[in-house]
Amino acid sequence: MKPLKRRLHEIIFEADTKLGKRFDIFLILLILFSIVVVIVESDETILPEHDNWFVIAEWTVTLIFTFEYFIRIWIVDKPRKYIFSFFGIIDLLAILPTYLGLVFGGTQMLIVVRALRLVRIFRVLKLTRYVKEASVLWSALVTSRSKIGVFLFVVLILVTILGTVMHIVENPYNEGFRSIPQSLYWAIVTLTTVGYGDIAPVTVLGKFIAGFIMITGYAILAVPTGIVTSELVKESRKPLNTRVCPSCLEEGHDYEAAYCKYCGQALG
Repeated sequence: MKPLKRRLHEIIFEADTKLGKRFDIFLILLILFSIVVVIVESDETILPEHDNWFVIAEWTVTLIFTFEYFIRIWIVDKPRKYIFSFFGIIDLLAILPTYLGLVFGGTQMLIVVRALRLVRIFRVLKLTRYVKEASVLWSALVTSRSKIGVFLFVVLILVTILGTVMHIVENPYNEGFRSIPQSLYWAIVTLTTVGYGDIAPVTVLGKFIAGFIMITGYAILAVPTGIVTSELVKESRKPLNTRVCPSCLEEGHDYEAAYCKYCGQALG
């Protein structure tokens, strides 16, 4: 990697240097500013004379993010890997709606353009790159994905069984349980302790089953919390390091490491 690219890589992809921290802070403020612009712009009570200000602000932010996006592509060794990575897609989505708004012209496309402009609110996802604790949370979720997947599968089976049973019990006496899909909806709402109250059992047996589901719901909510919490504790014990490999874009390297432990590329 050339000296200029390596220097830019340290500033843009890492936050352990002074310039890297300043760059991250600048982008955080820019993202927050763009989100405020989108939110305020959606208010129809804002006077029309402010429209030009919103346009200037939006295009300024978009051009900065566009420059940042192409700089990131230029400085990495494998641009394709970055482009199709999670953050690469988020960076593209942060600028794409503004440019698409130029393509869809005409009054008949106003609704489409408005929807595209509101999609810019997803720029908030760019913030996760600049918050170290977010990477810890993401790592914990990734590590526990198999356990959570099994948990959700068990919950799906439980909801299917309980919803079907409630349909059998309540259907002759209650219009709210007239079909299994309707009963499954009630089971999901009840098991997750949301309880809208739009559907309720009327039979004694149905109320007994409903009570069992409600109590079970409290126990079930504790399972994913415990899984993620245990992984968070493990991740929090690892030293935070923002060093990113310029080749494979992997993180989590030791401070004294000279080469990437995933692909062997020199870290600099």
